[in-house]
Amino acid sequence: MTSTEVTTETEGSGPSGYAAARLRLLQQEAQSGPPRRAALARLTDDWLTGLFTAAAERAGVRGAALVAVGGYGRGELSPRSDLDLLLLHDGSADAAAVAALADSVWYPVWDLGLALDHSVRTPGEARKTAGEDLKVQLGLLDARPVAGDLGLVASLRTAILADWRNQAPKRLPALHELCQERAERAGELQFLLEPDLKEARGGLRDATALRAVAASWLADAPREGLDQARRTLLDARDALHLTTGRATDRLALQEQDQVAEALGLLDADTLLRQVYEAARTVSYATDVTWREVNRVLRARSVRPKLRAMLSGGLGSKAVPERAPLADGVVEADGEVVLARAARPDRDPVLALRAAAAAAEAGLPLSRHLVRHLATTAQPLPVPWPAEAREELVTLLGAGEATVAVWEALEAEGIITRLLPDWERVHCRPQRNPVHTWTVDRHLVETAVRAASLTRRVHRPDLLLVAALLHDIGKGWPGDHSVAGEVIARDMATRIGFDKHDVGVIATLVRHHLLLVETATRRDLDDPATVQSVAAAVSDASTLELLHALTEADALATGPAAWSTWRASLVTGLVERVAAVLAGEFPGEPDEPAPSAEHERLAVEALRTGEPVLALHTQPEEPAGDGEVEPVGVELLIALPDRPGVLPAAAGVLALHRLTVRAADLRAVELPNELGESADLLLLSWRVAAEYGSLPQAARLRADLVRALDGSLDIRARIAEREAAYPRRRGVKAPPPRVTVAAAGSRRATVIEVRAQDAPGLLHRIGNALEGSAVQVRSAHVSTLGANAVDAFYVTGTDGEPLPPVRAAEVAREVEKALG
Repeated sequence: MTSTEVTTETEGSGPSGYAAARLRLLQQEAQSGPPRRAALARLTDDWLTGLFTAAAERAGVRGAALVAVGGYGRGELSPRSDLDLLLLHDGSADAAAVAALADSVWYPVWDLGLALDHSVRTPGEARKTAGEDLKVQLGLLDARPVAGDLGLVASLRTAILADWRNQAPKRLPALHELCQERAERAGELQFLLEPDLKEARGGLRDATALRAVAASWLADAPREGLDQARRTLLDARDALHLTTGRATDRLALQEQDQVAEALGLLDADTLLRQVYEAARTVSYATDVTWREVNRVLRARSVRPKLRAMLSGGLGSKAVPERAPLADGVVEADGEVVLARAARPDRDPVLALRAAAAAAEAGLPLSRHLVRHLATTAQPLPVPWPAEAREELVTLLGAGEATVAVWEALEAEGIITRLLPDWERVHCRPQRNPVHTWTVDRHLVETAVRAASLTRRVHRPDLLLVAALLHDIGKGWPGDHSVAGEVIARDMATRIGFDKHDVGVIATLVRHHLLLVETATRRDLDDPATVQSVAAAVSDASTLELLHALTEADALATGPAAWSTWRASLVTGLVERVAAVLAGEFPGEPDEPAPSAEHERLAVEALRTGEPVLALHTQPEEPAGDGEVEPVGVELLIALPDRPGVLPAAAGVLALHRLTVRAADLRAVELPNELGESADLLLLSWRVAAEYGSLPQAARLRADLVRALDGSLDIRARIAEREAAYPRRRGVKAPPPRVTVAAAGSRRATVIEVRAQDAPGLLHRIGNALEGSAVQVRSAHVSTLGANAVDAFYVTGTDGEPLPPVRAAEVAREVEKALG
């Protein structure tokens, strides 16, 4: 029977009738979630049943059935889900008749544009294929009859489940490996800005794997919250399918607002937070389940007789050895469990003590222990007793092992009970692509990084707690550092620190960005820069802690936030501030003398009256843990002083796909051949190639000469390149912001630019500053991910800082030029 003949069926069972009914169902806003998925599955069942029944009768095929597998087998059809179908037959019918039956079902599905995953097999073939292909076996675990011989399907299901349980010791490790490979490939759903709801770790595939483990009867997943987590992910996928009209599982940035609206949520952040919560539930259940599977498999691998001998006698039952770890806490079978004499209802510190002991021993907390503590442990008094505070510090100082223990406590709500303000940052997304983690996980990761720096400070307890709290203000509106100072003060008081220590923690939280922002965006040779930092930290001990916190925070943010270069700048700033705090008050420093290389270039530029360039590749420097990090390339330029140097040089670098990471410009005077003073500009820039090899210095010089004499239209060339290679559509960037830094310098006015990084940005800024008739003394360029934060030290034509009104005008002019 052809596909054309199929369309002549009655409207209710034919493709057109099914398509219309399907469309009506998907457009019903009142019906969504599990009811709609189940209704769509039933509607599809009815249509396929009509197709199968009529086709089987025409083909004369008996002993056959149509079987739904995978998600369709579970009755969970999203709007654009594939139809996973198996045509099962007992082998008694002619092969041509079976093929005709299959075509009569498959072609109408294809004609409607529905994705179809199909197969035709006998029960024996199905079992054989399942034994060879783990993914096929997983799909058959959810096999459900749609039409035809129900007994044939029931028999296959029974056989498949029996095979799965008998082969579990071999199949489950293979499934675990499959899950780990997928997680490595797709990432962790709970931290991704554009998560794959199905493939990423903690997604729908992991939830399906947990069902498969349960079907093996070897272990079972924690059920609390798991069904709701699956529903949340499925609901998000439904809304994504309806919003995009495509069978996609990736929650792309540009679609998140629409998906949130379709789900009745406030905004995209609310959507991501809900999705992250669900993914975290699935991930935790996954960790616990696979740990239990491995424990059972290890126990089964030991011969019963040997187990009996190891436990003290051939006739006795094997009992796991229990090793004490702390008061009320023991290790048993590779997990931390409660001692038999422990009394959580009388020991409010027990949860923190167990967590600290587990982290120090590098062991997981038993799920039963965590659940028991969550339901029976008494709340800690406020302020906390000294023991509780010490156990928290011990937990935070355990390094990498802290993460898994913290997540176990968080999964059962113990963290928010101990620290109620934690709820505001729990699973909170960070839209800045520089950040790898959600806010709460970033805080824990910062504590982990700080744990490796505790030998550098006199008060490691204050460092660890400040690391845990430094971004706590991100759960509130406004500047998170300002809000965080108030919250951290309250939380530190709650934890039991005295007034002095509370003040130090609050200061660290308030100024946790001070060192890195100052070091990368301000002139470190300017006394005003150093004095402002010294006034903020007030003493050497706080400076020491802030230095360590700065490094820990950056390392926990992501690879773009820290480098050898940034570390050296921060260290240089700390040394200067430490000198001031020690009582040294240097006056205005002399202008640093040019390097020998710059002097050579300056003399050559003075002799020729043209630009002279030199490119020097910097050697690689250790970045910690034995790794090496390329420092970049130093570009030195000397040329006679003239207007337009900054935009011209920046534009030429942009044309050659060189990214500027730091820039310094200064004027010097040299005697010419007549003995008179001649003004020269010296530029020292640190650059890196976006990709490919570095351009030759001669080509850079030639283009710079052309840019300065006006024969090279940089703006037009950059526009041509952007038109030829448009950037990928994504979330709309916020508008640029240009401000005048308060008390930035006594020698110049500091104009700070925050904007989306793009080719030619520095060229456009330079043009705007030139158009404002100001002189650029130096530029400090910092790029974090897609964001550029650049500071320009400018003066008037008289060499003095700009009056406040004039400075504000310049900032507005630059902002307008960038908008």
